[in-house]
Amino acid sequence: MAIDLLLNALIFLAAAVLIVPIFKRLGLGEVLGYLAAGVVIGPSTLALVADAEAVLQFSQVGIVFLLFVIGLELKPSRLRVMRKAVFGFGSLQVAVTTTLLSLAAWWLGLSPAAALVVGFSLGLCSTPLVLQLLGERKELQTRHGRNAFALLLFQDLAAIPVLAIIPMLAADALLADGVMPLLEGVLIAVGAFLGLIIGGRYLLRPLFHYAAATRSREVFAGTVLLVVIGAALLMELAGLSMALGAFIAGVLLADSKYRHNIEADIEPFRGLLLGLFFMAVGMTADIRLIAEKPLVVLGLTLGLVLLKALAMLVAARVHGTGWKDGLNLGVLLSQGGEFGFVLLSAAATAALLNQSLVSLLILVISLSMATTPLLFQLHVHGIRRLFARRRTKRAYDTLPDDAPQIIIAGFGRFGQIMGRALQGLKIPYTVLDINADQVEVVRRYGNQVYFGDASRIDLLKAAGADRARVLVVAVGDPEASMRIVGQVRRQFPHLQLYARARNRHHAHLLMRAGITHIVRELLPASLELTRDALIGLGIPREQAQHTIDTFRPHDEQALLRQLEVFGNEKQQIQTIHEAARELEALYEADEDIATRVEEIPRWQR
Repeated sequence: MAIDLLLNALIFLAAAVLIVPIFKRLGLGEVLGYLAAGVVIGPSTLALVADAEAVLQFSQVGIVFLLFVIGLELKPSRLRVMRKAVFGFGSLQVAVTTTLLSLAAWWLGLSPAAALVVGFSLGLCSTPLVLQLLGERKELQTRHGRNAFALLLFQDLAAIPVLAIIPMLAADALLADGVMPLLEGVLIAVGAFLGLIIGGRYLLRPLFHYAAATRSREVFAGTVLLVVIGAALLMELAGLSMALGAFIAGVLLADSKYRHNIEADIEPFRGLLLGLFFMAVGMTADIRLIAEKPLVVLGLTLGLVLLKALAMLVAARVHGTGWKDGLNLGVLLSQGGEFGFVLLSAAATAALLNQSLVSLLILVISLSMATTPLLFQLHVHGIRRLFARRRTKRAYDTLPDDAPQIIIAGFGRFGQIMGRALQGLKIPYTVLDINADQVEVVRRYGNQVYFGDASRIDLLKAAGADRARVLVVAVGDPEASMRIVGQVRRQFPHLQLYARARNRHHAHLLMRAGITHIVRELLPASLELTRDALIGLGIPREQAQHTIDTFRPHDEQALLRQLEVFGNEKQQIQTIHEAARELEALYEADEDIATRVEEIPRWQR
């Protein structure tokens, strides 16, 4: 038994290690790689792992951990803000999608009850797939990312009562059993739901406080697993969703001071089990049906993807969402989901659908999940670029003739602070920013900002670069910054250039271009915070400031020495080590600094 378990683990790991990197390198994403790996080792292909259903059941724990982490990131106050998106937009999207798919199923010959179950089951989307795709592109906090999460959350909530109703839809089931079993199930579910919320509110924080007090990472990680699995199991026993229980537990801990520790401990389990889930989905797909009924399978898959994308777009437009976000959501939510497997299997058990139809629909759902990463990649590199081109067709603003003495290129957080200071001194300045959205936002606050590319010679002339005295390059992107510097150095050599450096490498590039007035954006704030931390350790303010004043010129000298070996990584590393040793010697030689540091109690150092 132990040997079989280890052998299966080895097969899963080998398949993931060999196949997933290939898909990532091709730009297709991890999810499609896991699905393909599952197909390869599944019973329909190499049959290296036989019991795909058991693996799928176990891998549902990955979704549990995913929903727990999502709950951790959602404070109750934020959930209240999202209620319109979750229940308003979510109910609209589910209604439109279920109606279209149910009508299609009825048209294809299913009974009204069976068509409704199929329509709703196929209308659900894959929460882990969509969130994984959004996470890979860091789009979870975008507008379409937040809307996608709200819709997925509502779908998971809506699937729970449907799962309870399916047995009642079978022939004469309700007449035979009456309404009492249904009412009993509802009461148990509500009791478990309230028990988890109330119990979690008063027990979870003391529990984690006790675990943290042991100062054992293993005990703390074990407590996290206990809470996640316990909450999921409670909901499962009550007839609800395991994922819902984990999500509620996460929300209850979102305001906890232990949130970041919990998230760090749970992350490895989440990643591994999610990968296992996607492989299990690939394993359960009966690929042989593609060879037996290729036109039926591919036709149903194409129809499902197109109908769901269309329904999503219609719901988004009715809800008032723009075309761009509507298309994003249409592509992201065009697949079937893991809850579809559960609902269709329940319908087969209740004799509402025959097993051959359920096997066909499960394959269609699996194939639709496999199309989503591909479609999303095509959408990102195709449709989105069309929208981006349409936005950049906007004509650059016409700048005033009375050119001021200062031009600021880039008006993000860095440039705005400078602008506020100049405005307070009543010194006029012109701002150029390439981000049209940023320009509109800043203008609403009363700032004079013009939309334009500061690397274009004609726009610089229109801004008065030939008459201005100072150009401040406050652009955050090093590549754009160097492009502006290059153009200005060639065309307007009289201009004094002051530049923002994003990091040491960017500073070296600016120095090589001949710029002498450079500010590394994080250096002043970092030194200021270091000074305050030293004061917090008991060092007098004057001495702490002296320490920072000693560090700054040493760092500038080190930066110049590193510039001399720019491009030679080996010598760069050697220079960094030498600078660190020199700084230690410099502090040790300064009696005031050395004395004050020695006075700090050792437990604080």
